[in-house]
Amino acid sequence: MVIEKDDYGYYAYSPDLEGCQTQGNSLEEVRENIKEAIELYLETLSENEKKKYLSKEILTTTLEVKVA
Repeated sequence: MVIEKDDYGYYAYSPDLEGCQTQGNSLEEVRENIKEAIELYLETLSENEKKKYLSKEILTTTLEVKVA
């Protein structure tokens, strides 16, 4: 999931789950909301669709860039 902070609070979405998104006033609230949104989204998938997501390899990392 991706969480972004803006002037209105927090916005979260899952890039791989089309349309799976939510918002919240705090980081804790948006994390709870996106967890629920993902759970509900997964409930709508067929067994074959679930297998497709479970077999996908996803790597995450951070990168530090020096700014002059």
